Amino acid sequence: MSDSLDLGAPPAPPAGAQPYRVLARKYRPQTFDALIGQEPMVQTLANAIKRDRIAHAFLLTGVRGVGKTSTARLIAKALNCIGPHGQGGATIAPCGVCEPCRAIAEGRHIDVIEMDAASHTGIDDIREIIEASRYAAVSARYKIYIIDEVHMLSKAAFNGLLKTLEEPPAHVKFLFATTEVNKVPVTVLSRCQRFDLRRIPAELLAKHFAHVVAAEGAEAEPEALALIARAAEGSARDGLSILDQAIAHADMAGGGVRADAVRDMLGLSDRNAVRDLLALILAGDAPGALAAIRRQYDLGVDPLGVIRALMEAVHGITQVKVGAADDPAQPVEERAAYRDWAGTLSFPALHRLWQLFLKGHEEVARAALPIETAEMAILRAIHASTLPDPADLARRLAQGGPLPAAATSASPPPPAPPAPADRMPGEFAGVLALLDEIGKLDLLVRLKRGASLVSYKPGEIVLSGNRPLSTDTLGDLAAVLREATGKPWQISMADLPGAPTVFEAEQDVVQARHDAARTHPVVDAAFRAFPDAELIEPKPAKRSIT
Repeated sequence: MSDSLDLGAPPAPPAGAQPYRVLARKYRPQTFDALIGQEPMVQTLANAIKRDRIAHAFLLTGVRGVGKTSTARLIAKALNCIGPHGQGGATIAPCGVCEPCRAIAEGRHIDVIEMDAASHTGIDDIREIIEASRYAAVSARYKIYIIDEVHMLSKAAFNGLLKTLEEPPAHVKFLFATTEVNKVPVTVLSRCQRFDLRRIPAELLAKHFAHVVAAEGAEAEPEALALIARAAEGSARDGLSILDQAIAHADMAGGGVRADAVRDMLGLSDRNAVRDLLALILAGDAPGALAAIRRQYDLGVDPLGVIRALMEAVHGITQVKVGAADDPAQPVEERAAYRDWAGTLSFPALHRLWQLFLKGHEEVARAALPIETAEMAILRAIHASTLPDPADLARRLAQGGPLPAAATSASPPPPAPPAPADRMPGEFAGVLALLDEIGKLDLLVRLKRGASLVSYKPGEIVLSGNRPLSTDTLGDLAAVLREATGKPWQISMADLPGAPTVFEAEQDVVQARHDAARTHPVVDAAFRAFPDAELIEPKPAKRSIT
């Protein structure tokens, strides 16, 4: 008696049933017209075919899912198409019905050899190609080798390919595809005609997905398709895979593909919630911001995704501020919110927020406690959003105006007691004397050598821009005088001629004294006796230290 259990033959599939094909395979481009977002490359190929200037090797590079392998197959069809009547030549619009076109589309043409370099990396694999390339094509116009992920070939394999790649037989064409062109040796790059396939814009992807949804007999909200297009990051294949999942999700839930369902499926942060969170950050509402990000976290949103969404919002506001074109896939309410923020936030504030969120993104990505790290990053941004702009702060200091409340500490020091009336200098010389009295000797020297006075009245000094002083000097002077006198000071520069600096005036006095001394008969006789003699000013007496 046998111990095995006979379960019988497996049930046969229903008659006429076709196995399901995922959307990424089902809607693979079969013509160059169906290849979205790559018009420059298609135009170049069309011109090359019309003028019979077809290169012997093509290198197709770009991110995943933009159509590199599909383009290679389309080029193979374009070069080998014979037309519906069998009399056609190479064309940018292959017919798709002749035997070469159908065989290449189905991956069974004997003269179109596809090889995955990820699993065939060695010199032996390349040696087989080199040997086979010597023989003419069996039935096609050209024997075509499509090597995917060519950057994964070994160094020896690349070296073995070089000679054949440079001088291949007339009947052979090489089509290489890679996502990492920087790993392809320069010697190979120089022997190929290179095409950089671009990321597909989100609006084109959304339109393409709308056609796919209609062809599948499904329904989808435009915002849902826009979300999928953004998540695809320029890759048609990634987007179709997400759309496939979204349609299945919608069938399970009943109804079409909805935006909220796509957000839940992808774990995306709701864009309204992101705008609310950013508004709380800009308002300095720490408890509200922490509660908002915790709500997102409880809904299953990745903290890293929240920080990234905040970065996207800041970038969007900055684009609006510089006058960039509107994003067609952007919701109207989001566009209005960005426009309002762009009118109130300065470029320095936006750049500061970007840097803070960028640092937070890096920290959250490698943190052991992602949500806690995200909260700390948001608190840091809240604190920074209340700080004054550095340029505005320097300007206020230079003008002697009051500092913003956020520029002071949480417990500001008590205001300086009012100074006696005689402490307020009545003239600019009194300012210099006051600086000398309170020991601000470095600032005193800077003013003596560089300050050219235009006008002075207590609390206001105007200096000539012909002898510009640094912003630090102006700010230091305003701050020191405010502290010493108990009153605000306005220090400014004007494009007007000013008086000589104190140092220049002192030099003029010394020179006048020297000129007067030279007229004395004794001094004049001394200079005649000693022509190289010099008049030297006596050194000032040293200050006594008590």
